[in-house]
Amino acid sequence: MLQKLSNHINQNLPFLKDKKLLIAISGGVDSVVLTHLLSTLNFNISLAHCNFNLRGKESDLDETFVKELGKKLNIETFTIHFKTEEIAYKNKQSTQIAARELRYNWFQELIKAHNFEFVLTAHHADDNLETFLINLTRGTGLEGLTGIPEINGHIVRPLLKFSRVEIINFAKENSIVWRKDKSNASTKYVRNKIRHQIVPVLKEINPNLLETFANTSTYLKESQAIIEDKIEEVSSKIISKEKDFLKFKVDDILKLSNPKAYLYQLLKAYHFTEFNDVYNLLSAQSGKQVFSKTHILLKDREFLILSKNIASNTIEAFLIEENQIKITKPINLTIEEVQEKSTENKQTIYVDKKHLIFPLKLRKWQNGDFFYPTGMRGKKKLSKYFKDEKISVLEKQNTWLLCNKNDAIIWVIGYRQDNRFEVNKKENATIKITLNE
Repeated sequence: MLQKLSNHINQNLPFLKDKKLLIAISGGVDSVVLTHLLSTLNFNISLAHCNFNLRGKESDLDETFVKELGKKLNIETFTIHFKTEEIAYKNKQSTQIAARELRYNWFQELIKAHNFEFVLTAHHADDNLETFLINLTRGTGLEGLTGIPEINGHIVRPLLKFSRVEIINFAKENSIVWRKDKSNASTKYVRNKIRHQIVPVLKEINPNLLETFANTSTYLKESQAIIEDKIEEVSSKIISKEKDFLKFKVDDILKLSNPKAYLYQLLKAYHFTEFNDVYNLLSAQSGKQVFSKTHILLKDREFLILSKNIASNTIEAFLIEENQIKITKPINLTIEEVQEKSTENKQTIYVDKKHLIFPLKLRKWQNGDFFYPTGMRGKKKLSKYFKDEKISVLEKQNTWLLCNKNDAIIWVIGYRQDNRFEVNKKENATIKITLNE
């Protein structure tokens, strides 16, 4: 198996060589074997072990075993303790989900703190099959049937092509000691139930089940690649980007062969789950919205508008002191004194410095706000201005105001300047303010 792993890395994972690697190790046979294999091949590895405190003394014995293994092989070892059940209860999560998030968040911290380039996990072919069956029973799209990816960002799984039997046999043949997790024998958890009750029956029907599944997984991934190519082609035709929004042309979506399926592919990355509601937006009245945990999808006349989910009632103000020349939070502005005005546009305004009272403020709009729009007579409520300009709900939520210290609006940023701050005399100092995309 040592030679098979070496060949696999050389052919499929050559980028791992000479890199600083972190192995996620539980103490089980798979992660212990991965550690021995890569140590023998002289890879630059360290170990990371999470003690989730879920199995009492057994959890502590796992941690002790990993530390001793690190000393024996002269490998740097990191360990951490989590009060997993308390955290899961607090966050209203299952224990498994909480443990997974804690684990991977810690890995990212280790990557940043110690400059690791990849985290290696010991998932193998049987894990891959079990994940496929779990997703199949719960219901999933095509991506849920393609199994565990061998490479996913910083996460790499070098043993994914090897079976549990191969791994255990290698350990026994080389007198490698590992920790046995007694909870793996219980059918309390769905994965264990599939591992002990379903997979054995499938292997009776087809002794070459893992090989057959590997072929099926390859075919599904190839099909998924074709779909992704098609989605990219369709996206270029029906999606446009404006400021911080994506706009989807409703009429063009409805012309597609299966609008609901296309919407799923186009929007799945934004964490929407209620795709019947998303699909119904196509025929909904303007103003109707669907929310995910991270984004808002709004029906606005002939478009669906996608935006990050930002609270519209925030009144937090960001101050700009005199002589500041650049602002990066909450938006990117540059401020400079110039000799004369040049062409104005929605991204740039020129103001008379003598009218500015510092510190200036950046804030979101509120009910009751008004200003004196350039090119118009008199003052106008901001809500009426937005309505007249046909600015959508999402655009309003994401609009920032540049205000004087006394809260007078200088600029509805990206839209219209207030005429009280215009430069009317050449001899007055002129300030140029630019919104940088």
